[in-house]
Amino acid sequence: MSFGLATGLYGVRVQCSVKIDLRVSGKGCDVAEWEKQIGAINLIVGDLERSKAFYQEVFGLPLQHEDQDTAMFRFTDTYVFLQRGAAHQDSPSDDALSLAQKGVGQFVMFVEDVDAVRDELHQGDVAIISGPADRDWGMRTLTFADPGGYTWEITQELPRAPSPS
Repeated sequence: MSFGLATGLYGVRVQCSVKIDLRVSGKGCDVAEWEKQIGAINLIVGDLERSKAFYQEVFGLPLQHEDQDTAMFRFTDTYVFLQRGAAHQDSPSDDALSLAQKGVGQFVMFVEDVDAVRDELHQGDVAIISGPADRDWGMRTLTFADPGGYTWEITQELPRAPSPS
């Protein structure tokens, strides 16, 4: 079975398609196929204006939608909603930075040149948490936090060494 769905989200019309293959087993139905892609992420922030400016300046993203309590950006196929939340801090706390250094809850973006991104981040006075560093798993990474304390890892795939013949 497949169907299309149009829904309003923060006043924005979004088209979604879902393909579901239902197979009846002895005790009911199993969902055998569905698209495993994140379409939107909601981030609660304390200072909406500061966070909005950060996403516009650091990522170079145009604002897709905004209202009094929300700003929406689009990263290719993923929408990121910044939503005002009084209980959230206006800057990364020591706890958030500590967790970030352990790799908890990061968003990852793949780039061609991590060092070039680091240079751009330094120009924007973005506090870098770690890196750039080459990792054992074949990636070069750099981590920073946005004003709301959410962490971002910028990742570059390293060239593979030729295998001995």
